[in-house]
Amino acid sequence: VRADGMTKIITKLSLSDANALKTLAHELKREAKQAFIVLAANIGDKPQLAVAINDQLVADKQLHAGHIVRELAKHIQGGGGGQPFFATAGGKKVEGLDKIVEQANNLF
Repeated sequence: VRADGMTKIITKLSLSDANALKTLAHELKREAKQAFIVLAANIGDKPQLAVAINDQLVADKQLHAGHIVRELAKHIQGGGGGQPFFATAGGKKVEGLDKIVEQANNLF
């Protein structure tokens, strides 16, 4: 938890399917206060990405998960999108997952 009250959860993990990724992102968002969540997942050797942002953070910091996911997905040669609060992307380049974590940690 940062000094401004934001909880950043940014990690790379391996999961069984895309549904597990979405479920985990939503559970973390529900549990953590002022959450900014980026999950970079290897799902059957396919890179997937989920970004979930607490509603209050979206309003206070003018964040948009859809815009963030599109930017981060470039590292996995992919694309995606979504709403201000939740977005997903898929790609081709599993090696790019580490870069996603690195860039997400440096966003703010």
